[in-house]
Amino acid sequence: MDQAELSIDQVLKRDIPWETYMNTKLVSSFCIMTTQAFTYLVIIMLLQDGPAYVHLFVSILRDIFKEETVEYVLALIYEMLSANPTRARLFHDESLANEDTYEPFLRLLWKGNWFIQEKSCKILAWIISARPKAGNAVIGNGIDDVLKGLVEWLCAQLKQPSHPTRGVPIAISCLSSLLKEPVVRSSFVQADGVKLLVPLISPASTQQSIQLLYEICLCVWLLSYYEPAIEYLATSRTMQRLTEVVKNSTKEKVVRVVILTFRNLLPKGTFGAQMVDLGLPHIIHSLKTQAWSDEDLLDALNQLEEGLKDKIKKLSSFDKYKQEVLLGHLDWNPMHKEANFWRENVTCFEENDFQILRVLLTILDTSSDPRSLAVACFDISQFIQYHAAGRVIVADLKAKERVMKLMNHENTEVTKNALLCIQRLLLGAKYASFLQA
Repeated sequence: MDQAELSIDQVLKRDIPWETYMNTKLVSSFCIMTTQAFTYLVIIMLLQDGPAYVHLFVSILRDIFKEETVEYVLALIYEMLSANPTRARLFHDESLANEDTYEPFLRLLWKGNWFIQEKSCKILAWIISARPKAGNAVIGNGIDDVLKGLVEWLCAQLKQPSHPTRGVPIAISCLSSLLKEPVVRSSFVQADGVKLLVPLISPASTQQSIQLLYEICLCVWLLSYYEPAIEYLATSRTMQRLTEVVKNSTKEKVVRVVILTFRNLLPKGTFGAQMVDLGLPHIIHSLKTQAWSDEDLLDALNQLEEGLKDKIKKLSSFDKYKQEVLLGHLDWNPMHKEANFWRENVTCFEENDFQILRVLLTILDTSSDPRSLAVACFDISQFIQYHAAGRVIVADLKAKERVMKLMNHENTEVTKNALLCIQRLLLGAKYASFLQA
């Protein structure tokens, strides 16, 4: 049988050769007796001496490497903790202070088959979450290395899953609980985990995929409290993906976690401008007309609506323009052809060593969207016309070669604006405008 498809019941029905282990001194007679008894008397035994069983399990996993036995012990622990996750506190009992209760599970993440990896991951997540806390501080020696090791495995599952259908869901499920930990957030960002997470954000239909989507969005919400993660979220398509989710989802918990994420990100950097450009004010208005039962969601919708109104008031026309260019998707918004916009804002193009002008040129090289190419050509021609040194600056940035390539484009809108740009670059704005007329 495929080990990935093993069930807990199938594993627990096995006869484990404990006597053989005793003869080879791998386990004691006490281990045999208690492990056999545990199968039938799990609740009673735990209540009597839970830490002793934890010690027993950890010892077996540390000393015995036979796959069937490892699976059996993991199945016992999994049953014990899935029935009551608070039992994971037993792994932190004072009597186990000198016992490394994390090591066997962390090692098995990389060594075993899928059944072993999956159960080790879940058990490790339960044990980590059950760590004792003193005030706001979490107690645990060497826990940072354990968390980093677990995050490394979780990112590996997002990149190249060990199981085709269960690798990503188990990784996301664990991350959705562990990203509350500052060390996990830091390790996840350092491992480029955010880049692996964002492409997974997409509308869902089946119940199973809805739960996965919820946990993915929950991860993004937890990361929205961490500045280094926010920096990546700002430069990826996170906002567009979350907007599509909230537009197409009817599941209240999914909508709630996305809206809470928007609320967190609204005051940060360019997120507010992105939300306005993506039409979020209209979406929020529509969501408010629906019958939600969650008070937190209703409050968040109201706060987000007010926050977006303030953002629209404060957002200058150049901020909106800059955001559109940075997103790389240009359209014929009124500002592109408004003379006042260019007269008032042309010097803003000088910021950050002509960053926006450079991005427009990059769009010419990389975009396959005819509308974006046409608008980019037009905007470069506008910069030439309205900036005192426009022709020189654009020429220095090697724009001529890029624009010339577009003069043979199959789209007439692109060729028309490429021609205008070349005319202004070669002849100057005054003569080019005369020819165009």
